[in-house]
Amino acid sequence: MTRRIELAELDLPEFGLPTVEPTLSPEIYQRRLNMAKNRILWRVDDMPQEGLNALIVYGDREHAANLAYLTGYDPRFEEALLILVVDLMHGSTTAPNVRRNDYEPILVVGNEGWGYANLSPVPHKRILYQHFSLSGQPRDNGVTLEQILRDAGISKNSQVGVVGWKMDDELLRSHSPVSEIPSYIMDALREIVGDKKYVFNATYALMDAYDGLRANNELDQLALFEHAATHTSQALRNVLFGIKPGMSEYDAVRLMQLNGMPWSAHLMLSSGDRARVGLPSPSSKVMQRGEPVTMAYGVWGALNARAGFLVENAAELPTEIQDYVEKLVVPYFRAIVAWYEHIGIGVKGSDLYDIIHREIGDAFFGVSLNPGHLIHLDEWVNSPIHKNSEIRLKSGMALQVDVIPATGTPYFTTNIEDGIALADETLRAEFAQQYPEAWERIQKRRDYMQSVLGIQLKPEVLPFSNIPAYLPPFWLAPQRAMRVIG
Repeated sequence: MTRRIELAELDLPEFGLPTVEPTLSPEIYQRRLNMAKNRILWRVDDMPQEGLNALIVYGDREHAANLAYLTGYDPRFEEALLILVVDLMHGSTTAPNVRRNDYEPILVVGNEGWGYANLSPVPHKRILYQHFSLSGQPRDNGVTLEQILRDAGISKNSQVGVVGWKMDDELLRSHSPVSEIPSYIMDALREIVGDKKYVFNATYALMDAYDGLRANNELDQLALFEHAATHTSQALRNVLFGIKPGMSEYDAVRLMQLNGMPWSAHLMLSSGDRARVGLPSPSSKVMQRGEPVTMAYGVWGALNARAGFLVENAAELPTEIQDYVEKLVVPYFRAIVAWYEHIGIGVKGSDLYDIIHREIGDAFFGVSLNPGHLIHLDEWVNSPIHKNSEIRLKSGMALQVDVIPATGTPYFTTNIEDGIALADETLRAEFAQQYPEAWERIQKRRDYMQSVLGIQLKPEVLPFSNIPAYLPPFWLAPQRAMRVIG
């Protein structure tokens, strides 16, 4: 029997905000650095084992996640480089993680990063490279990038893996020399090592959708993500239950009660014609009854989004779209329910892709991006969820349900974007023991999704949102939301 989807009067409980903020210990960062060095060594074991091997991690204001993951340092204005050098034992092709010597991590920063880098919990050597600094700032210390790299131990025939910020499965594997980081850095490396094949793209080491380091999270990192998601989702809840016609978009954002957490994406809230684009930031535009509205708020480790109409019921919509709920929202919610009920440890990414496209694959819905992806300090790390994906989801992954119809019609869109984590029995027990307050929120959300919304979850699925799968299509009646019955 087909389960029925309906719009119903629902009570959304307050799941609460954290009173404790998790932290990452220096030991966690040190383990990550060790894993990164070992990862790159295993990747070069089919290349000549000559001299030094290095991992170069690039970061800047917009692309800080990989660098921050390894060091706790995120560039605020400038570029930066992390240099990890390992001296291999010659001939050790069967065990490339055997080393003769480990070198101290080197953090290369500009003028404004010099003091801020002291906050990194990782012991490191700090080097000032003033050409990373903003235009017009002092450049009087005379140190060149080539000198920094050579002094770090990179020399002729060194094999250097370069981590940027954007992995392309087709282009950037198999020791590809193509990189997305600034060309002058790549040129300097190639000049030093003498052969461009020895400088290869290693972004996969951190961002591969299955075995990239950032695809697999420690307990403390997941707890931090839950902390972040609680705040971002609560901010959206505040808007859903407080928005009114006649407010400006800025007024609506003030309802979020933002607390200063660092953003992973521009805050988005728009109404009317701009809402149909989806990505605009708020403006002074006054919102009118009957308009489409959309919002998204993301910080490091979390993003939540919702979309709908600024009305109380379908009768306030234009005549031609008064079947908005039946035509768009019901099939969309059914697809999201199927996604939630199927996801779990060992599930193939293609299964989730197929579920969404089976339910709302019609061209009317306009679903074109991956129906779900990995999230970390950056909003989108990579996605194991795509057509024909053989990647199986693992414990420790943090994922977004992120399925956005783009109808291109007066029906506009509808949207649930919330975060979850997958945790096996051992990880769940550790979570409950070490973070009992967060664990209580997670369990209450699971219970709500199952007992009120009718979404049956596997034990390993941990919802992080304070509006878990809660979808009110009419924002002036936020207590009316979608559920599944039967």
